[in-house]
Amino acid sequence: MSKIKNWAISKVAKLQTMQDEEGQGLAEYGLILALVAIACIVALTALGGSISGALNRVAGSI
Repeated sequence: MSKIKNWAISKVAKLQTMQDEEGQGLAEYGLILALVAIACIVALTALGGSISGALNRVAGSI
């Protein structure tokens, strides 16, 4: 009986550890996504004029 009890305790402990890491991973993915979004916004703001000019030249040549 003690083998079953020890097995059950180890499984519960493993599940709790997995759940803690899963929540932490989700928060990290959220932070990475926010940083990527900010980097894209900054890049588009900085390059917006040149991209617009290039698209206007292409449209004019068509």
